[in-house]
Amino acid sequence: MIYPIAFILGALGWTLVEYWLHRELGHVGGAKNPFTVEHLAHHKDPAYFAPTYKKLIATALVGLSTGSLLFFAFGAVGLTAAAGFVVMYVNYEVIHRRLHTHPGKTAYGRWARRHHLYHHFRRPKLNHGVTTPIWDFVFGTLEVPQIVKVPRRNALSWMLDDDEELPPELADEYELIGKKGKRRPRAA
Repeated sequence: MIYPIAFILGALGWTLVEYWLHRELGHVGGAKNPFTVEHLAHHKDPAYFAPTYKKLIATALVGLSTGSLLFFAFGAVGLTAAAGFVVMYVNYEVIHRRLHTHPGKTAYGRWARRHHLYHHFRRPKLNHGVTTPIWDFVFGTLEVPQIVKVPRRNALSWMLDDDEELPPELADEYELIGKKGKRRPRAA
């Protein structure tokens, strides 16, 4: 029974690190480290994501450092917690990309997009948890958006129909603001 608990605690540990990195290195600190540089590029163009090779390097570093530390501290139980941490980190990467590239189909997908895109387009000092609101709630940075106002120039491709308008099925969650034809070119 200890191993499933260790795995879950490791996954929960990632969500806290996700929140902390996003808030402290992405928005609060003034440091110019690789995370901050990539994060600011992503906020400038929400369709931009760091290259895959950088994500793979980060995954290897996260896995090796977390696995080593927890294994030496707690043995096999620590390694199980590290596995939960890394699995949740990889899930975070997939979820985060999908929030920007696909419309939500499930209740979680629709909630997560509104929560995260509100952070991007309206309140960058709030809603730092990408996969969960737990830590935003704990640390007082949670704001539940009703309708997310999206600058037309930053609208993601799934938000627009062929006429560059918001499809009717998204009107309860998003509103485009700004002049038509003013979209920023998308990152490759």
